[in-house]
Amino acid sequence: MRRLYLQFYLTILASLLMVVLTASALWRFAPTQTPGDRAFEMAGVLVAGQLAPADADLQAQQQAIDRLHARLRVDLALFASDHRLLAAAGRGVPPPPTRRTGGWVHGRGGPAWAIRLPDDRWVVARVPSSRPYAPLWGILAFLGTIALMVAISAYPIARRLTRRLERLNAKVEALGAGDLSARVKVEGKDEVARLAASFNRSAARIEQLVHAHKMLLANTSHELRTPLSRIRLGIELLKETPDAKLGAALQKDIAELDGLIEQILLSSRIEAVREVASPEDVDLLGVAAEEAVRYEHCSVAGEPTIVHGDRALLQRMVRNLLDNAHRHGRAPIEVEVGSENDRAVLLVWDHGPGIAEGDRERIFLPFHRAPSRATVPGSGLGLTLVRQIARQHGGDAMWAGTPQHPSRLRVELPRKLE
Repeated sequence: MRRLYLQFYLTILASLLMVVLTASALWRFAPTQTPGDRAFEMAGVLVAGQLAPADADLQAQQQAIDRLHARLRVDLALFASDHRLLAAAGRGVPPPPTRRTGGWVHGRGGPAWAIRLPDDRWVVARVPSSRPYAPLWGILAFLGTIALMVAISAYPIARRLTRRLERLNAKVEALGAGDLSARVKVEGKDEVARLAASFNRSAARIEQLVHAHKMLLANTSHELRTPLSRIRLGIELLKETPDAKLGAALQKDIAELDGLIEQILLSSRIEAVREVASPEDVDLLGVAAEEAVRYEHCSVAGEPTIVHGDRALLQRMVRNLLDNAHRHGRAPIEVEVGSENDRAVLLVWDHGPGIAEGDRERIFLPFHRAPSRATVPGSGLGLTLVRQIARQHGGDAMWAGTPQHPSRLRVELPRKLE
């Protein structure tokens, strides 16, 4: 059975059938000694007072049954202790049960009461009915009505549930076929709704990643042309006239190309892997001090602050911040490391003019260069990697300039508490 809603539907019907069968079995095989038996016993005592004694002749017993029949207007029959019929009035009633206690008995004419008298005789009484009694068909009709009501009420519930799954399946197929904008409507608050919301988040993430990779490839092809063209031209010139300066320039172009490729691969790897591969305790102040010695007029201040992360990536993050300040700012460069509550804070600033308001967020986009920095060498991935590394470690990077420090950048990371 491949349709989920039919499985739900038939499961409900099967459960109902099991309930009915169990209830029937309990009723059929339940103990005979119940509180109702006491009531039939008391009724036997009362009825015995209206009948002829057990040793009376059959005519006297028939007269007593006739009187009760006329007074109560019910079908009556009197049986001996051996279930032999002694007297009867009205339509025929079923014989008494084989058990020793009174109770309901069933026959062709319908259910009747069997009352055991103190002298072991039996009285069986039944209220006359104008409708013919068909116990089997009646039970079947009763169960069929219940099954029909459950079927009618269960079908819309099962169908609504599986219809949402079918819509979700259609959107999954659409996403697999290349429609990255495929989303499913979230209905309700149950597990299917949570599954739909999870699919929407995953689809949005996939669309974002594919778009980012397309932009990365497009920008990469543009950025690689410049150093490759310079290298090609330099090689042609070296063939004609060897020149040491030209060779040094080629080495610089090759290093620039190598650095660009390294940063592109690192950016793609961070986007693909959201978690830190091999985390360890890292002193952010120590990392900043190690990287600051690469630059002149760069000072580091603050307090030791421990974070849990990848040392190599954190070193690259600090190096990119310092390199950005060195390339695009003005000396001196200052670094400050501290903590605020459960966050480690890294501040880097220079004494340049700062960043235009419209570029304060775009500087973190891949290959974006502010108009004032378009002529400065660089790949345009430095600050992109800074933000990617910070977010991979559970933090973030942002512009945090002030009138005194208009070029200040801020990185926040989760701090390891003592």
